[in-house]
Amino acid sequence: MTTPPTRLDEASLRPWTVAVLGPGGVGGLLAALLTRAGHRVICLAGTTTATALRGKGIHVRSAQFGDFTTPAEADTELREPVDLCLVTVKNTHLEAALERVPRDLLDGGLVLPLLNGIEHPARLRRHFGERRVVAGAVRVESTRVAPGSIEHGSPFFEIDLAGTAERLGGLAKRLQAAGATTRVVADETTLLWSKLAFLAPFALLTTRYGLPIGGIREEHGEELGALLQEAAAVSEACGAPVDVTKAAALYEAFPSGARSSMQRDAEAGRPLELDAIGGALLRAAHRHGVAVPVAARLMDDLRE
Repeated sequence: MTTPPTRLDEASLRPWTVAVLGPGGVGGLLAALLTRAGHRVICLAGTTTATALRGKGIHVRSAQFGDFTTPAEADTELREPVDLCLVTVKNTHLEAALERVPRDLLDGGLVLPLLNGIEHPARLRRHFGERRVVAGAVRVESTRVAPGSIEHGSPFFEIDLAGTAERLGGLAKRLQAAGATTRVVADETTLLWSKLAFLAPFALLTTRYGLPIGGIREEHGEELGALLQEAAAVSEACGAPVDVTKAAALYEAFPSGARSSMQRDAEAGRPLELDAIGGALLRAAHRHGVAVPVAARLMDDLRE
C-alpha cells in the first residue's frame, strides 16, 4: 500500500528550512519526504554527493511511500540559518561532518541526531550547546544504494523524540506530516537505551555471521536470546528497563531478509560502528558491573 504525499497546512504549520547532514539511507529518505511535504531542505555532503544530488535529485523506492523523485538543494557546508539540522551521518564520520555546520547558523534552530548508540548527544551538546540538541531515535531499514538513490525496505518509519510536547510538538507534527510516525517521550535515557538494547544484538550477530535476521533466528537463536538478555540487564542498570519479550517479538516480526546497517557496511568494506554500538554497551556494562560475556566475545571476534 502506498502512502500519498501530505502537503503542509500552512495555516497551522509553516514550512521549515531543514539541513540534512548526511543524506544517506535515513537522511536521504527524510530529505525526500520533507521536500515532498513542502519544506525547503538543504543536503550537506561531500562534493561528489552534493553535485549528484543537485543534478538528479533524490529518488526513493518504497512500498510504504511509493516510488518518487524530489529535487534536491545540496552544498558542502551550511551557509544560512535553518530551523532544524538533522544529523544522519554514521558515527564513524561524525567529527568530520560537524565541520560542515557552523554553530552560529543554528542559534534559533534545533539539532536532531538520528544516530546509533547512546553517547553522541553529549558530544553534540558540547559542539552546538545544551538547548539546541534533541535526542532522537529512528527505526527504519533504509539504504542509500547510490548518491540520491534510496531504497526503503521496512514497512515502517518511526521516530521518537525526547523532551516535552510544548517544546517539540511543532517538530513532531512536521515529521508526522511528512510520513514518519513520530512521538514525543519524556525520558531521554529510556529512549536511547530502548533502541540500543534492541539494535546491539541485531547488529553484532548479523555482522559477525554474515546472515540476515532470518538466518540468525534459525541458526543462532539461543545466542540472540542471550545477547538480548545481556543488553537488557545493562539497560536496566542504567535506569531504563527493557521489555525483553517485546524486543524478542520484534526480531520475530522482522522480514527474514532484513540486514543491519552494520552488516551492510561490513559487506561494502566501509568502517563499522562497532564502538558506537558494541563499545557503548561494553563501557556501560563495565561502569555498572554487569557481566556481558556474549557481547564481549562477539566484539572480540569483530575487532579481529
